[in-house]
Amino acid sequence: MRAARRAVPPAQRLHAAHLVARYADRAFHLHAGQRIALYSPLAEELDTSPLMQLAAARGCELYLPRIAPHANTMRFIAMSGTTSLNRFGIAEPRGSRSIGARWLDLVFLPLLGFDRRGMRLGMGGGYYDRAFAFRHLRNAWRGPRLIGIGFAFQQVPQITPVPHDVRLDAVVTDGGCLFF
Repeated sequence: MRAARRAVPPAQRLHAAHLVARYADRAFHLHAGQRIALYSPLAEELDTSPLMQLAAARGCELYLPRIAPHANTMRFIAMSGTTSLNRFGIAEPRGSRSIGARWLDLVFLPLLGFDRRGMRLGMGGGYYDRAFAFRHLRNAWRGPRLIGIGFAFQQVPQITPVPHDVRLDAVVTDGGCLFF
């Protein structure tokens, strides 16, 4: 799947990123005051810049994940103009204003693959699963909404879940939105 993502030509990659931003806006009605977490993409991941720009223009509060240097935890930091690269080569905000994962409204996550039940295959670090593990303990309120972002070809027939996996609520691709 990583090779297939890398093989997407730059023009098609840019077009897909703009489609995802448009579909996300239609499906989730981006508006002022929403607390939205996005991700800084690796070169092979779908670019979130068009979605970030659209959400900022709508007045959303934007957050990016930051991985703790000596732990397996992730925090969400308010976007600022300055970033630095973490040990994985991912850009992270340098600011200090953070928000707990429970208080986000929408979280757009990267994915390597997904299935029709909302199971997500990530890069294997488990950071998002740990950050949103509290969702396993809730029966009614399940905020925030977890939304995968990727290319339509990343859908696979089935991903076998393990107990710590946190399901997605939706996926937005260049082909549209899928809700679970």
